Amino acid sequence: MASLVVTGASLQCTMGTMAATFTASATQESAPSPAGVVTDFGPSSVPSFGLCQSPANPQVAAATAAAQGVLTPQPCQPLLSPWTPGSSLVTVQGTPALDDSSQCMCSWAGTVSVTDAGQANVTVQ
Repeated sequence: MASLVVTGASLQCTMGTMAATFTASATQESAPSPAGVVTDFGPSSVPSFGLCQSPANPQVAAATAAAQGVLTPQPCQPLLSPWTPGSSLVTVQGTPALDDSSQCMCSWAGTVSVTDAGQANVTVQ
């Protein structure tokens, strides 16, 4: 079963050098951590992944050409598409919720996935 992605979740891009921390755009009075939705793909929700290593990124391509073909990563500035597929059962303020099986694509050829949904399992004894 998929877990809902909440503020504090960990994300990874296949072309990035480090993880990023997700921030949901919606707020809920009753939830300790707001749940994300499929439209949370902008810079306020998904920050930089450190350095971009994609040759499809114009900054990386220019730096690599200047270094005579040696791959030269540049600061990551994600340009993402909406998350897919999102939850088919849960919505937040009318928008499909983001779950940990969702992915989004970066225009620079990276795939962003959820590595930790940000929810903590609590065991009571």
